Amino acid sequence: MQIIKLDAIDSTNVYLKDLVFNTQASDNTIVVAERQTSGRGQMGTTWVSEGGKNLTFSILKKFDTFEVRDQFDLNICVSLAIFRSLNQLKIADLKIKWPNDILSGNHKICGVLIENILSGCKIQASIIGIGLNVNQISFNNLPNVSSLKLITGIQYDLDELLKKIAKNLSEVFDYYFTVNQQDLKVEYLAQLFRKDKASTFMNVSNTMFTGIIRNVTNEGRLLVEEEDEIFKEYALKEIKLLY
Repeated sequence: MQIIKLDAIDSTNVYLKDLVFNTQASDNTIVVAERQTSGRGQMGTTWVSEGGKNLTFSILKKFDTFEVRDQFDLNICVSLAIFRSLNQLKIADLKIKWPNDILSGNHKICGVLIENILSGCKIQASIIGIGLNVNQISFNNLPNVSSLKLITGIQYDLDELLKKIAKNLSEVFDYYFTVNQQDLKVEYLAQLFRKDKASTFMNVSNTMFTGIIRNVTNEGRLLVEEEDEIFKEYALKEIKLLY
């Protein structure tokens, strides 16, 4: 495992992607930055992080055989690796919010952005960007955001935390490819935020409705039970779960 530490960079995902295309970057190469100037989240959102207080890093994962049709399994593996890492630290009330945010209670503490390098119907490699709020205690009144330090009062060693997440990520992927993929899907669903609970959603028309998360399809679509026991599937950009 090679770890590249940077003082400041626009985006660790962008830096690592350039590294992949311009050099022979090895599997499990990690790029970690003290500060990101253009950190990105899902659907073009930005990831705001105070320099030196949090973990902002990207890790390269190469594959021999990984079908594009199974790409949502990457979200399952990554979110479970982070979940397990934080659970080992005894962070309270952890949940995974579809597709791969990590929450403590109703507060987001970690976001993930996965970008894949494709060859035909195969995923050659994935660049997994992770932003984890660790020692930051002020978030400029951002709603429903927290950090490990705010939750526990403990100051965490960022290097040790990085190694813990990388180790769990390696173990989860090893299990996925050598033992049983379905076990991980079951574990993911067991930790899914608001599963089997009546919740309020907003669709692309900004219309709010009530539904119950029942499952996540193999393609990564959220299966929601709506009124009159009607089941509908939603892609990431088609629905928003409101707190």
